[in-house]
Amino acid sequence: MKKVYVFGTRGFPGVQGGVEKHCERLYPELVGQYEIVVFRRIPFLPQNAEKNYKGIRFIDLPSTRLKGFESCFHSFISTLFCVWKRPSIVHIHNIGPGMFIPLLKLARLKVVLTYHSANYEHKKWNYIARKILKFSEWIALRGSDAIIFVNKYQLERFDESIKRKSVYIPNGVEIQSPSTRTDYIEALGLSPQKYILAVGRITQEKGFDYLIESYLKTLPHDYRLVLAGGIDHASDYAAQIRDMAQKHHIVMPGYVDGEPLRQLYSHAKLFILPSYNEGFPLVLLEAMSYRLPLLASDISANKLLELNPDDYFQTGNVIDLAKHIQRKLSYMGEHPHYSLRAYTWNNIGEQVAQIYERL
Repeated sequence: MKKVYVFGTRGFPGVQGGVEKHCERLYPELVGQYEIVVFRRIPFLPQNAEKNYKGIRFIDLPSTRLKGFESCFHSFISTLFCVWKRPSIVHIHNIGPGMFIPLLKLARLKVVLTYHSANYEHKKWNYIARKILKFSEWIALRGSDAIIFVNKYQLERFDESIKRKSVYIPNGVEIQSPSTRTDYIEALGLSPQKYILAVGRITQEKGFDYLIESYLKTLPHDYRLVLAGGIDHASDYAAQIRDMAQKHHIVMPGYVDGEPLRQLYSHAKLFILPSYNEGFPLVLLEAMSYRLPLLASDISANKLLELNPDDYFQTGNVIDLAKHIQRKLSYMGEHPHYSLRAYTWNNIGEQVAQIYERL
């Protein structure tokens, strides 16, 4: 059986992040056709992390929690491992780890790159880091044998030489039935249909600071705000969000997955995604699968999902978001129904397998 080695993710299951969730859902669809081996970063794995997951084998390698360096260090070690073991395909996620593609090509290995987002647009990076990421993008796009873009607007930015070996394959969603349990949300002091939910890492590009400001402008009411996401690296921004949450009784349960996350989605009154940057918004797809009323920033990635015009607000605009929140909270009709047929992981897995076979 042909081997596919994967790096550019911190690992899974039980690890926070859009790329991590993408890989956790995608690669089980390819087990049976390929032997899937995923490199994970030890410092980010939960205690008693599973050694095998749905037929996927893991290789856990040392890394660091230093912002920026963790990805570079782990990707370099993973690259050396790939050169040594010589799999049929090396599948890299994101442009940062793509800087090592020339080493893989020197070893005559076939490389697939999944372009999740233009990381250098994220506010958390300084000037030098953005330049390095931009250069990594240039290397990765030109060195890859095939490229998968999860955002078709990102694909359109590049020239024909890149487009010829590229394909747009969006992220998917795993449809789950709503949870009838409420023990987890009750432990957080929440009641069904009496809270607003946002999910994501506590980083600048997620826009949680202006979400909190908008929420406060809609008071008084009896709806709580829940920010479900972990803090990967200590930062002034994370400290600011924690301070604002503590002062205004906003719920921050940290990273949530499994049944606790199902309960948060199942019983929320409204879901909000205020991001400044997204590759393809997995959490928005998840909220849609639970038929939640939605509000999303009007960035191009969120507009890929073609929601109703009233479901979008001006990115970063506190007043506009506050007006949208007030209108949504006053709505008493039935929950919306969204068409998600184009976003099944089975369909996405088949498209990725076709790329592997072509190489």
